[in-house]
Amino acid sequence: MRTIGRQSGFTLVEIAIVLVIIGLLLGGILKGQEMITQARIKNIVNDFNGITAAYFSYQDRYRAIPGDDRGAFDRWGTAYGAQNGDQDSVLGENGKGYNNPALAPLEPTKSSVTPIAPKDENTNFWQHMRIAGFVGGPNQGSGSTSQPTNVVGGQIGVQTGGLGLNGLIVCSANVPDKIAAAVDTQLDDQRSASGTLHGMKQGDGTTNPATGTADTNYVEDGKTQYLLCRGI
Repeated sequence: MRTIGRQSGFTLVEIAIVLVIIGLLLGGILKGQEMITQARIKNIVNDFNGITAAYFSYQDRYRAIPGDDRGAFDRWGTAYGAQNGDQDSVLGENGKGYNNPALAPLEPTKSSVTPIAPKDENTNFWQHMRIAGFVGGPNQGSGSTSQPTNVVGGQIGVQTGGLGLNGLIVCSANVPDKIAAAVDTQLDDQRSASGTLHGMKQGDGTTNPATGTADTNYVEDGKTQYLLCRGI
């Protein structure tokens, strides 16, 4: 006489418990991703605000634009190798953007100490700010003129004019679409071509704000990156 074995399996209760656990894990992952996104938004907002505040502090102390400061070499040249600007209130001569330095010759210094080879004012902006103590980073050597990066690995820079903005602007590159739209919402008017913060899709043929055009609206398709520029 054959004995029929009893089949085993999951009960409805066990299946329900597994589904609940899976749901909690997925919820935790999604929540974690959103927290990372929010942290990146806040970081980029802080970059714009912090650089703007540091710029005004420098200008208040020295009555000059960092990078464009004609008194930099006499003030710091011997100790730090600081370079003078021409003090014409323009950063990024000859249509060059912050990420494509012009390397135009700068005005000779009046100091008896021989200056190092001239650098571009866009990169000297960071050297002057670091030596003055308004932004972090090395204040001597080649690293003193290096441009910082944002939380998503894009370059941060400063130049005069671009994307329809006049005067000095701060730009931040490689910003994902969702973050770009949120940054504009927090700092401006949610529109990429109006107000004090403008945005341009990267990959449209140029990365230079001086020759680029701001897009009408932000497109959140999960793959577009923006160059954001804000007037100081």
